[in-house]
Amino acid sequence: MIRRNFLKGFSLLGAGSTLTPLFGFRTPDSPTAQESDRDYWIAMLTRITQPVLDALHRDRIKELMPVESHVDATFRKEVTYLEALGRSLAGIAPWLELGADTTAEGKMRDKFIQLSVGAIRNAVTPTAKSFLNFTRHGQPLVDAAFLAHALIRAPKQLWGNLDEVTRQHLVTALKSTRAIKPYYSNWLLFSAMVEAALLKFTNDYDPVRVDYALRSHEEWYKGDGMYGDGPEFHADYYNSFVIQPMLLDIWKTIYEVRSEGAEQSARIVKRAQRFAEIQERMISPEGAFPPLGRSLAYRCGAFQLLSQMALQKQLPNSVTPAQVRSALTAVIKTTMDAPGTFDTNGWLRIGLVGHQPEIGEHYISTGSLYLCSVAFLPLGLKADNEFWNAPGIAWTSKKAFAGQKFSIDRAI
Repeated sequence: MIRRNFLKGFSLLGAGSTLTPLFGFRTPDSPTAQESDRDYWIAMLTRITQPVLDALHRDRIKELMPVESHVDATFRKEVTYLEALGRSLAGIAPWLELGADTTAEGKMRDKFIQLSVGAIRNAVTPTAKSFLNFTRHGQPLVDAAFLAHALIRAPKQLWGNLDEVTRQHLVTALKSTRAIKPYYSNWLLFSAMVEAALLKFTNDYDPVRVDYALRSHEEWYKGDGMYGDGPEFHADYYNSFVIQPMLLDIWKTIYEVRSEGAEQSARIVKRAQRFAEIQERMISPEGAFPPLGRSLAYRCGAFQLLSQMALQKQLPNSVTPAQVRSALTAVIKTTMDAPGTFDTNGWLRIGLVGHQPEIGEHYISTGSLYLCSVAFLPLGLKADNEFWNAPGIAWTSKKAFAGQKFSIDRAI
């Protein structure tokens, strides 16, 4: 097996970029057929996130990041940069939390930790050119929540590496989103996730916002591992984009900090395991999945829940880590390797496979697209974990449509 040299084999933002590499490394072109799945995932995740983190670290995000959006959404430029930051960090955080070491991968992590910490600093410092909007329009609540989720996923390497002044600015920014009233939908979890981070890092939070979100989603549980997005059920991927990953980590945080909610957490995990089982079966033999519902421009981010259950070593017994890795690798390649996915400077473009601007709803802009990074959560498992080391095997649909034996499905 030939392993990628992470310190030498990278290209930054592509032709025409005005951004010089901060650390002298380059983001990857498409990975080679000879490398491992882990090499491929790291190469793709760093390719996705480096333009955002590097531009913010340099305090130049508003100068360098293009803004592609729906023709009727002219205000998206006011919110898109926080989208890009929160969503990039939400996906890369578990990998960063492994910390630096002397391996090529560990040295690369060290550089991305530095990028991420600098990016957060400029995003929340009022005097910085890249100081971001946390209060105007409703959208900042969403992406403050993704940023809070990132902090919870990497408490040592993100929160732990911030200086005290930046911590104070960050807490002020998170608290400022309380001025935004969430919709009666999955948005309640955005308020709750912000408060969960404040609980974890400051022990100063609003328990009502958390309790209201958790009680509402308990009422909205529809059965067989699925929640409604509000009182009604929606045939889309929001159980994975938002609902179940945030429920899992909000309850986990409450239990860790306050030693409360063990019974509720177990119930949430059981439902998440069932939904992860369903998600694995939704991946076609080619690595495609049904183009259902809203926000398809988040690409492989549709499988955040399956990725999170792998990261937390809570996959259902019906699927193995190796088949999940194989299935997710196929999805990532299908949605991220297509020509037109990135512009010439390395920024994401609207689309599910390649550049398809027509699928961008009115709330979609360039920053929104970085939610694809949450498909990469299992990179938070060490390289010697079974998820990465076990030989790749066919996932359920690949077995079924090849005429091989496969297990039947059962509801809970």
